[in-house]
Amino acid sequence: MQDFLFEKARNFCDYQERCIYDVKNKLQTWKASDTTIESIINRLEKEDYINEERFAVTFAVGKLRNNKWGRTKIFYALSQKHIPEIYIQMGLNEIDEEEYLNTLKSVLNSKKINESDDFKRKAKLVKYAQQKGFHPSLVWKVINGEI
Repeated sequence: MQDFLFEKARNFCDYQERCIYDVKNKLQTWKASDTTIESIINRLEKEDYINEERFAVTFAVGKLRNNKWGRTKIFYALSQKHIPEIYIQMGLNEIDEEEYLNTLKSVLNSKKINESDDFKRKAKLVKYAQQKGFHPSLVWKVINGEI
């Protein structure tokens, strides 16, 4: 039974980059015992199917490019998956600064706000970008043309 679950977990990890938290949850849905889960995860780590650092980097870059998330939202999403903070920081450091600013600019340009008062319009843009995970001070700099 354990070999069967290991093969299923290996295929699960082959499909896309996974973290320990995701694999553990999937094994629990397959009704694996705690000892089986631990041994399968250890084996997957040993055979390099699971790598938290690699996952954090892939996740951070992917969420920026595909979902247009900012660093704050990426940080909290990785924290919810119980990724160690050192790996989260490594993932965030892999984000190219120029690509990050271009993504922020495209997020701001894509948002249409019907507001006649210029300050209120800018404030709503900042709030929107903040929901996407971008830091307000950086957003204000971009909006005001300082960057």
